[in-house]
Amino acid sequence: MIPQVFREVIDLGDGREISIETGKLAKQAHGSVVVQSGKCMLLCTVVSNYQQSDVDFLPLTVDYREKFAAAGRYPGGFFKREARPSDGEVLTMRLVDRVLRPLFPKDYHAETQVMIQLMSHDEEVMPDAMAGLAASAAIQLSDIPFETPISEVRVGRVDGELIINPSLAQLEASDIDMVIGASADSVMMVEGEMSEISEEEMVEAIEFAHAAIKVQCEAQIKLAEAFGKKETREYDPEREDEELAKKIHDMAYDKVYAVAKAGSSKHERGAAFAEIKEEILATFTEEELEDIGGLVSKYYSKAEKAAVRDLTLNEGLRLDGRKTTDIRPIWCEVDYLPSTHGSSIFTRGETQALATVTLGTSREANMIDMPSFEGEERFYLHYNFPPFSTGEARPIRGTSRREVGHGNLAQRALKRMVPADCPYTVRVVSEVLESNGSSSMATVCAGTMALMDAGVQLIKPVSGIAMGLISDAETGNYAVLSDILGDEDHLGDMDFKVTGTADGITACQMDIKVKGLSYEILVKALKQARDGRLHILGKLTDTIETPNADVKPHAPKMVTRVIPNEFIGALIGPGGKVIQELQKETKTTIVINEDPVTEEGIVEILGTDQEGIDKVLAKIDSLLFKPQVGSVYEVKVIKMLDFGAVVEYMEAPGNEVLLHVSELAWERTENVSDVVKMGDVFDVKYFGIDPRTKKEKVSRKAILPKPEGFKERPPRDNNRDNKGSRDNRGRDNRNRDNRSDDRRPREDKKE
Repeated sequence: MIPQVFREVIDLGDGREISIETGKLAKQAHGSVVVQSGKCMLLCTVVSNYQQSDVDFLPLTVDYREKFAAAGRYPGGFFKREARPSDGEVLTMRLVDRVLRPLFPKDYHAETQVMIQLMSHDEEVMPDAMAGLAASAAIQLSDIPFETPISEVRVGRVDGELIINPSLAQLEASDIDMVIGASADSVMMVEGEMSEISEEEMVEAIEFAHAAIKVQCEAQIKLAEAFGKKETREYDPEREDEELAKKIHDMAYDKVYAVAKAGSSKHERGAAFAEIKEEILATFTEEELEDIGGLVSKYYSKAEKAAVRDLTLNEGLRLDGRKTTDIRPIWCEVDYLPSTHGSSIFTRGETQALATVTLGTSREANMIDMPSFEGEERFYLHYNFPPFSTGEARPIRGTSRREVGHGNLAQRALKRMVPADCPYTVRVVSEVLESNGSSSMATVCAGTMALMDAGVQLIKPVSGIAMGLISDAETGNYAVLSDILGDEDHLGDMDFKVTGTADGITACQMDIKVKGLSYEILVKALKQARDGRLHILGKLTDTIETPNADVKPHAPKMVTRVIPNEFIGALIGPGGKVIQELQKETKTTIVINEDPVTEEGIVEILGTDQEGIDKVLAKIDSLLFKPQVGSVYEVKVIKMLDFGAVVEYMEAPGNEVLLHVSELAWERTENVSDVVKMGDVFDVKYFGIDPRTKKEKVSRKAILPKPEGFKERPPRDNNRDNKGSRDNRGRDNRNRDNRSDDRRPREDKKE
């Protein structure tokens, strides 16, 4: 029996639609939907255990996977099965998680899984833009407690026109690529990259996205009502004790306020806060702590957060003594590592990043193989966050989602400033050595300097800053914090990172925790961030003002040469013999790619020795050399023959031609060695293809003056009379009419 299917359609306003459907697939999940746009289909399911987990947080897992079958493809590699998620899938998981997580109740701790799968792919639809919609719609159809529907959309801008969920082709022409997550009344998450746009343009794009999200939230509500809205499940809430909460607040607030106002360092402050907490715990017996120890810790954390927030709102002071707009002290250095192609150190307060740059050929490009996208990155950035950077010792189990996300943000901040004609594949690696406040923004700053140190001709230097917001809904008072500390990251109502040049924003990442944040406050926060960015940018350019003109002596030089398609084979040689010997001889790396449009060969030559590179270029020039009829060229004798000399064009070594003995001199030449010898260098004139011999013809005598009294031999007369002619050499004139007699049997001849 075909199940009843419920469906809602969202009109995107330009002929495209998104449908949300439920009732057909995965009915044992607590909520399931199929979201479709064009031929792109996402299946999303959500399941949450009915028993609370024994933890003090929400164990939420958001999983996004793209099935290769969705695009009619096989997974790459030997093992033909989808395995660990790609970086692209991890980034989509993070985008969805950041919007969903704050909307579950604070005391809901049941194991929850949201699983999103790309089941059918459409080249005109980017599936990650619909993942948030799918996740929220599935939750709305379940009985899981969740505050309000949300959705996410991508915004692009092509030729000044904003577009919701642009195609990949549109996105390539867009100067904005932002994903915005929001509920009907509040923007909650923003992440993206831009081509130096203004703060006002960024806010305009967010408003445009929010209008589309409101429509998608309404569609989810309608679908849930049609399907039959389930009663929200009951669960055991966290234990609360208002009297204890007030007691702890009264015991801790003033002491915490005083420590916060002292403006101490991270470790001093942490030790002082820990001492206050220990003093409070000491007022309870062991039996009491066994019963309410968890509550005491929770209420102390609330008191600490309230005191620090109030200090900033009331006095404009922060944990380290700075005012709201102050930037921590910065020091920078470039060329720190002697063997890398480029390096830099960026230190801001207690955050430090060491960046390195490595230059390579297209062979080192980062290959991306996903069902929804195939391609390569010629510029990419990797971010590492070891535990010692925060003074911790913990297991290292591969690259974390956080490292993938922070590295991607820094990469997006810088990549539009790497010129399109940069011949290298460029890899930047950021090693975070200390962390107390936005190591991703430190990575952007260190990356900028390392690229300039490596001789990558950045269009403009880029800096980044992490910002915070503390607000009081009752009084309307708020404070925007520049260059936030790690401790300020979690106590504020908004934290956002903004990167850019002196002329505009290149990337951003926002997480907004307060409901109904006004766009007026958002613009003010972004403009304060701009002031901070420019201050930091000044520190970077004081250290290295412009990119180095050349790469370092030990770094590879890259030269690119385009050759016609028909010469690719000659450069490679049979079985790769020519190119392999050339690389060995010149100590270079040679990579040949074919332009997909023009089908020309693009030759990349990478080497540390300019002489070796020049030899490769000379070989290419030699292959491409085409002498012009009537031109004079310098040649060298490389082989002596009885009937002439083989000469090589001096400007194209390896290109040889026969100089016939008759073209050596005006006088009759008996021996070639009478006129030229091995190694002689002289000029010849090129005549093109000789119609008689069908071979190339060059002449030495053609550029020599004729000897006095020289008489040229008369041209051959092809119309001689029959008397002296050998033109009538047919069988009738050879006296061979009786040749049949010669073929008689031997017996007949004897007779």
